[in-house]
Amino acid sequence: MTQVRAELPVTDTTPTERGDAARNRALLLDAARRLIDEHGTDAVTMDAVATAAGVGKGTLFRRFGSRAGLMLVLLDEDEKELQQSFMFGPPPLGPGAEPLQRLLAYGRSRLQFVWNHRDLLSDAARDPQQRYNAAAAVQHTHVRMLLAAAHSTGNLDAQTTALLALLDPDHVSHQHDVLGHSLTVQGDAWESLARKLCGC
Repeated sequence: MTQVRAELPVTDTTPTERGDAARNRALLLDAARRLIDEHGTDAVTMDAVATAAGVGKGTLFRRFGSRAGLMLVLLDEDEKELQQSFMFGPPPLGPGAEPLQRLLAYGRSRLQFVWNHRDLLSDAARDPQQRYNAAAAVQHTHVRMLLAAAHSTGNLDAQTTALLALLDPDHVSHQHDVLGHSLTVQGDAWESLARKLCGC
């Protein structure tokens, strides 16, 4: 268990901020969340967020780098909560359950997370440098570790990529909105593939 924790650090790399920087960050994130709640993610332009927060656009760019960077920060708190659940929480998502059961629980939990944040995740993924960020690396490592522990054979990285593709936000939205596949059906598809990969 110690080794797993060492491999899967919670993605909290934010340095301690000065008071004014922390206040600006909170203002900008609150403004972005209000815009999303009221108008959807399309309303979250850098100009709109800066105006809503009452700060200069330069401050926004310095703090987050890009619109995609802002989107990822908005996801950060929920990402950390999910990471804590599968790394340290109760079974079947957390330690204490069999690896396959943890893998199945992770798939359904992450699927719900993706659905709840699909617009933000989809938007952030459009930036190639942000698509494969620290949170994505934690997910990949966790799923690969569970596949290995469940005695899956073959190329574990390819298997992990195949499973995680089912949780891509655009794929999830297309399956739901265009093909009419509910989250339950999509979770069943994750489970079916996971079981086959683990020889069940």
